[in-house]
Amino acid sequence: MTLTPAQRQTLSWLLIATVALAVLWALAPVLMPFILGAGLAYALHPAVERLAARRVPRVLAVSLVVVGTVVIVLAVLLLVVPILAKEVPLLKAQIPLLADRMNRSLSPWLAQFGIDVSLDVAGIKAMVLSALDGNLEEWTSTLLSSARIGGSIVLAVLGTALLVPAVLFYLLMDWPHLIAKTLSLVPPRHRGQVDNFLEECDGVMGQYLRGQALVMLILAAYYTVALALAGFELALPVGVFTGLAIFIPYLGFGLGLVMALVAGVLQFSGWYGAIAVAVVYGVGQVVESFFLTPRLVGERIGLPPLAVIFALLAFGHLFGFVGVLVALPLAAVGLVAGRRITAAYLGSALYRE
Repeated sequence: MTLTPAQRQTLSWLLIATVALAVLWALAPVLMPFILGAGLAYALHPAVERLAARRVPRVLAVSLVVVGTVVIVLAVLLLVVPILAKEVPLLKAQIPLLADRMNRSLSPWLAQFGIDVSLDVAGIKAMVLSALDGNLEEWTSTLLSSARIGGSIVLAVLGTALLVPAVLFYLLMDWPHLIAKTLSLVPPRHRGQVDNFLEECDGVMGQYLRGQALVMLILAAYYTVALALAGFELALPVGVFTGLAIFIPYLGFGLGLVMALVAGVLQFSGWYGAIAVAVVYGVGQVVESFFLTPRLVGERIGLPPLAVIFALLAFGHLFGFVGVLVALPLAAVGLVAGRRITAAYLGSALYRE
């Protein structure tokens, strides 16, 4: 069977793509820090270029951007500290009371259906005191034991936390050179088309990042104000954390919801805290899913609201959590590719015949 030059070229590119995907699949466990670093480098390199354009030495510009990013990430993580500092003592005092209240209200109701359930309040109280009154040595011993049991997980988390800033620093230092070198690998006859395609993708991705940042800020303000109006003492840290963590779809919202529920149950008596959280977070999720993300993110990158929802569901189903995380950026790139494929089809003989 004799292949035409065009067929041989197509098969060659398919073989290269297959080998590249196989290598990525084999190295997937160790690629996470580099993928995260590359994503951050793409998002942050405009800030470095602006500083460099103002005659700031590149190493200083990169250092400022990396340090600023690390500080912001740590600040977001430290929002959890006041929540824990406030809730742990309340948890120690309230859990036995909650167990006793459930005994008095839930047990008689279940008994009507022949279900005999009775919580051991004394045992729960002893367990809570043992867990929350442990000294530092006991906690350290438990942590070391956990590290021995799941050492690979601990090392992976620590390795990622240490590697990502280093990868980010070196990528930002060499970003213009890396982009130029990568583009030089494109065959000269296709370079103009590839440059134009990447430029359009870059514009769409920039719109996506700006829209996502706007959604995060709006939701941080909403959850903070709504929880404060509901009387929550921890409205500021819980609200800001929930809004900023929305960048991680589902997981960020879930963590904020759990923290708000714990705060509500511990601060208020009865069902008021849980009901207030359900209303605040229910409204926030509806507004974010059906208005903010489709309007401020989807419309900025040219995706209609239904396409945004479909992309989140489809990529989440195919690739799990990572798929949800990259759904909209990949959908934006796919949108650019789809426009070009459609234009090529409309101008082809296949359409005209």
